[in-house]
Amino acid sequence: MFTGIVQGVARIAEISDKPGLRTFTIAFPDGFGKDLDIGASVAVDGVCLTVTHLHGETSADFDVMQQSLNITTLGSYAVNGNINVERAAKDGAEIGGHPLSGHVDFTAHIGAIRELENNYVLRIVVPPEWLRYIFAKGYIAINGASLTIAEVNREESWFEVWLIPETLRMTVFAEKIVGAALNIEIERSTQVIVDTVRNMLSETLGPLLPALETLLRQQGISSDNLLSAANSALKK
Repeated sequence: MFTGIVQGVARIAEISDKPGLRTFTIAFPDGFGKDLDIGASVAVDGVCLTVTHLHGETSADFDVMQQSLNITTLGSYAVNGNINVERAAKDGAEIGGHPLSGHVDFTAHIGAIRELENNYVLRIVVPPEWLRYIFAKGYIAINGASLTIAEVNREESWFEVWLIPETLRMTVFAEKIVGAALNIEIERSTQVIVDTVRNMLSETLGPLLPALETLLRQQGISSDNLLSAANSALKK
């Protein structure tokens, strides 16, 4: 498990390929590799990877199978690219962000960037089918960083996050440009609540559910608003 608090920016020092497998040699920021062991888990831009070989305390090798390369941004990375890194949380560790598994759900891309005084706003365009799990004021993990969702636009299929200067300093987000791909992990408790409520509505209303959704739309209400209210109520 990870906390979503990025511990530094690392660098891809080397990439080597074998059939169905890619090995990344990652150079760590100062102090990151201290007491790191083979077999330990590290979140690399939000993807949970296992240490397969150590080069002292300064760098390590990570093997990534083809499926992970296909469903995350790791397949497009090149030597000297920078990445967010976080070591696995220890028992009793403070959860400064929210619990993460390191299992990426989907990739999204930056649709727009706004730079304000002491704030940096990223607009993230997501596949529409994932919007059901994304709510304003909820948590989401972007490249392994736990962030709070500021706004959601379901018609245009995007959400926004606001980043403070410290987040920009400790992560790779300041380097990203419009169109850049990002790894997204949704909050698991939100997914469970949304799926449970949807299943209950489907089982209870059956064929009446489409008619209810049509009626809600006519009143300017999205079924996602009901899910958001249920999500908030169940988390209290």
